[in-house]
Amino acid sequence: MSVNKVILVGRLGAEPESRAFPNGGSICNLRIATSESWKDRQTGERQERTEWHRVVLRNKLGEIAQQYLHKGSQVYIEGRIQTRKWQNQQGQDQYTTEIVGNEMTMLDSRGAGGGGNSGGGSNYNAGGGDTSFDQRPQKQPAGGSNKPASPAAGPDYGGGDDYYDDDIPF
Repeated sequence: MSVNKVILVGRLGAEPESRAFPNGGSICNLRIATSESWKDRQTGERQERTEWHRVVLRNKLGEIAQQYLHKGSQVYIEGRIQTRKWQNQQGQDQYTTEIVGNEMTMLDSRGAGGGGNSGGGSNYNAGGGDTSFDQRPQKQPAGGSNKPASPAAGPDYGGGDDYYDDDIPF
């Protein structure tokens, strides 16, 4: 058995870059920064290291990223590592390692420049549901049905026009 799974939580270092292909497919490239910090044992100073990751999102997931993510947006990405090889114009082999994302959650609130929602983020993945798009094959639960889950009910404010009470002092 082998596992190839990557989880990143970081911020975009540039605007998403998208390309469409003649066959109807598309990709969106993201540059995501993650950082770690620690206290140096010898000097006692705080140290920080930033790592940059190339992330590729395909088709609908990439379209969502292009539409809602911006430079500085905080995002959660799940995917796998992939290394591609090609030859440049001089015939030399070139390599790049990237994360092929199959799930994305926008972690910024709406006003923070990153899309998402004020409830802490919008999840876009390879599964079903109102805000999801899954690029992975889905497993059906044993004995499950194909009926979509009903959306969660919003808060109950007493219903209808009766909510606006004339006795409110403002």
